[in-house]
Amino acid sequence: MVDKNFYNCVLSQVYSPCGELLVCGNSYGDLVVFEVANILNDDEFIEPGPKCRFSSPSKEQICSMASTNKFLITGTVGTIYGWDWESIKSGAPKVDWNISLPMSSDALQKIDINSLFVQENETSSLLYVGCGDNKIYVYSLEDGKHIRSFDGHEDYIHSLFNLDWQMASASEDGSVRLWDLRQNTMTNMIQPFKEHKASRPHFGKWVGDVSLTSDWLVCGGGPRLTLWHLRTLDIMTTFSEMTDSGIHVAQLHGDCILAGGNDKHFYHLSYTGEILSKIDVSPCTVFSAVYIDKPYEMLSLAGSSTHLDICTNFTYRHKSIPFFG
Repeated sequence: MVDKNFYNCVLSQVYSPCGELLVCGNSYGDLVVFEVANILNDDEFIEPGPKCRFSSPSKEQICSMASTNKFLITGTVGTIYGWDWESIKSGAPKVDWNISLPMSSDALQKIDINSLFVQENETSSLLYVGCGDNKIYVYSLEDGKHIRSFDGHEDYIHSLFNLDWQMASASEDGSVRLWDLRQNTMTNMIQPFKEHKASRPHFGKWVGDVSLTSDWLVCGGGPRLTLWHLRTLDIMTTFSEMTDSGIHVAQLHGDCILAGGNDKHFYHLSYTGEILSKIDVSPCTVFSAVYIDKPYEMLSLAGSSTHLDICTNFTYRHKSIPFFG
């Protein structure tokens, strides 16, 4: 029997729409809810422990999470669950709906749901699902029906990112693909492992995360973290000063980049490659980083550790809190 107090891996985190709660999910199917105000309170008499704890219905690992105004959405193995936020706030979490994905036709196995995002407008609410069978599925959150699929990746998908009508997907196959959600087609592809400045064959060709703005794209994985000009698809910066052995988090935030993975530090970087700060981290591998600036400013770093690292800016670690309280 594994002692989860010693062996824990947090794969995903998400804030509630109001910004008052942080939900973290681990590889054992545990979901832990923290109150952000209590986490940030430095009063020694106030415990920053969880508000409540609950589990995925079949104890499946929590691979990914997303949120709408009404639902916390968890991606597990083979099934997506929608939890009512009001029930979580009351301390009695309740599953309101679920979506079962088709089993892999090759291996007859349930599919890992590695990345989620929701796109909402006046007429529809769509859930995009990046999976372990190399596909991206789209489901309606109105009735749970499958709308369409995006095919093209040759290995499983690690990460999805959405900006307006554009979607970026990062995969184990070594590619980042760009998709036009208006036309439901792939528009471009980059393969960082084929670039001499980025390639690290000893770590593999996989791409662990991707993020973009209207002008820039950042990604990393086995290849080094790289910044690309989105219109020309040329590498503008290779972050060669980092000491990582693989990137799992690559995020653009305003005029800076946040990145981490298999490294004892989490990085705050400029677009030109300067390391602005290195934050010491508890996990040997960071799998998740979530930032919020309202109503509180907080960055939570999580991964292969029994603790979450909490930062109130991008410069240093403010505190570490135990996952299980």
